[in-house]
Amino acid sequence: MTRTCPFDPPAALMELQETDRITKVRLWDGSEPWLVTGYNEVREILADPRVSADTDRPGYPFASEGSKARREVTKTFINMDNPEHDRLRRMLTRDFMVKRTRAMRPQIQKIVDELIDDMLAGQKPVDLVEALALPVPSLVICDMMGVSYAERHLFHDLSRTMISRLSTGEQAVAAMQGMLELLGRVVDEKLKDPQDDIVSRLVTEQLQTGLMAREDVINMCQLLLVAGHETTANMIALGTLTFLKNPDILATMQTTDDIKVLANSVEEMLRYLTILHVGRRRVATEDIEFYGHTIKAGDGIVAAHDAANRDPLAFDDPNKLDLTRQTRHHLAFGYGPHQCLGQPLARVELEVVYSTLYRRIPTLELAIPFEEIEFKTDNVVYGVNALPVTW
Repeated sequence: MTRTCPFDPPAALMELQETDRITKVRLWDGSEPWLVTGYNEVREILADPRVSADTDRPGYPFASEGSKARREVTKTFINMDNPEHDRLRRMLTRDFMVKRTRAMRPQIQKIVDELIDDMLAGQKPVDLVEALALPVPSLVICDMMGVSYAERHLFHDLSRTMISRLSTGEQAVAAMQGMLELLGRVVDEKLKDPQDDIVSRLVTEQLQTGLMAREDVINMCQLLLVAGHETTANMIALGTLTFLKNPDILATMQTTDDIKVLANSVEEMLRYLTILHVGRRRVATEDIEFYGHTIKAGDGIVAAHDAANRDPLAFDDPNKLDLTRQTRHHLAFGYGPHQCLGQPLARVELEVVYSTLYRRIPTLELAIPFEEIEFKTDNVVYGVNALPVTW
């Protein structure tokens, strides 16, 4: 489905929400899962214990050939069910608790300020993706994990190939193996010289005690590294483009110093853009009677939370970007037991960037016509390939 407006879900998807909130669709491989587009319906299906996130189950609706090939090589806890999902997830919970991530705000602020200093001291125009959007979350997650930021170009390239819906199975697997090799070297380094970081703690508390195998530690690190920078980076760049196209709303971000207003603004941006735009993928483990339909055991399910976040039954005038809207109940981070672990960190990163960039560079503007911006319609995570800006 193609987008008419780059900031909105595809019109055809929203038309289905109006007429068939639960309907069968056909995917790239000819499979026909259920597409769920209503807000309440998405919440219910994602919380239903009869619905599985396990990619090994027959009928699981993969987003692309590449994603299927990657999952056949390895998978992480986000594609597992309880109790294994909870057991592995708990190993990381303390690193992403609200109190801990809020305490990181000064560190994140320093990173953002230094990157903006570099922008202002350098030549213009500049690609905001390379200058700010990618470095901020990459520097943060690399520091948390103990991964050298010098490797950033390698893991950015590998990550981009891994999550592209245009990657063949061979390309996706090769990128995955490259990422696992990179992180395997990091794990081996931490075995010799553990530091105060996530990878070192996994090595000392899980690997060396025999609770986890080396391969499982590496897989978990791969999930953190990719998820820790791809999503927030795209929210920074696409969010900036959204503000630049809405100068009245941008003015609010430039002038407010109220942390509550800022936090609420971030929530509305998360709802409005919902950058993970391939839905949450699931498969039924038994027959489910669901709003007049029978979802049979083995049927795939695509919970379209981008459409759900524009549901008029859940949000008044949902296609309007309204920073005053109370929208914390949005589904941008998913819902149920697999709700995004890193959401507290993402919120802090976005709050710092959104409250700093437009205030420090109040004349920020696009350096090319809007029509020339290239959007990431081919990726699991939506955004822009580049964002040339000047001031």
